[in-house]
Amino acid sequence: MSVSYNKILQKERLKRRKLSFQLVLIALVIVVCAYVSELFDGQRLIAGVPSLLLIFSESIPPDFSDWQSWLRPLFDTLAMSIAGTALAMLVAVPLGVLAARNTTPHVLVYQLVRGMLNLLRSIPELIMGILFVAAVGFGVLPGVLALAFHSIGMVGKFIAETIEHADPGVIEAIRATGASSFQVMIHGVLSQVIPQICDVTLYRWEYNFRASTVMGMVGAGGIGFELMSALRLMNYDEVSAILLLILLLVTLVDSLGASLREKMK
Repeated sequence: MSVSYNKILQKERLKRRKLSFQLVLIALVIVVCAYVSELFDGQRLIAGVPSLLLIFSESIPPDFSDWQSWLRPLFDTLAMSIAGTALAMLVAVPLGVLAARNTTPHVLVYQLVRGMLNLLRSIPELIMGILFVAAVGFGVLPGVLALAFHSIGMVGKFIAETIEHADPGVIEAIRATGASSFQVMIHGVLSQVIPQICDVTLYRWEYNFRASTVMGMVGAGGIGFELMSALRLMNYDEVSAILLLILLLVTLVDSLGASLREKMK
């Protein structure tokens, strides 16, 4: 009895030592990254305080005199996020099915689609925005395409992993009834993951709205273009006004997304 108890204690000590080593290693990596990023350069940080205070003082009070001219860019930003999310989901769902081990038709298809999703996920929206602006010109369209393509990579991977965790018992039960492969996919697989897909769609829309405010900075239209114009002219009172409007709309979008998720439970 005492021997087995000692073995348990030794295993627990080994686990604690392993965990302690991992925590120390993580802390060391964080410290090194902070040092490389010059986060410990206190003199440089302190020197930037006066400039920040000056910008803040010039931002108060916010100048809403041109608020009417910002309504269309705000609407464009909202439309950009909705269209980009919808386009992403139309493509991400079938790609997610092909990228899941339990639903892909062949291992080569699995590897190819996974690689495609990794590629789309690795390119930031801003870079995609610049590429699409160069391809299709200025306006909302390149912003929609940039948000959609990046979202396909993120959402497609999530859908694939969600499908891989679907209950195999349900799938086998439906297959045992003589259902076709399409029926098994609809009733055995997608019926289990639809709630998670709806959740990630709403979360992605909330994220895309925040990201779409930045798309205008590379010529993709929306309120980001107005924000960038005010920054270039150093009209910080207009900048603060636009930021407050963006904050208000982001809050409304987040609240709407939370309300929709609550209703779908």
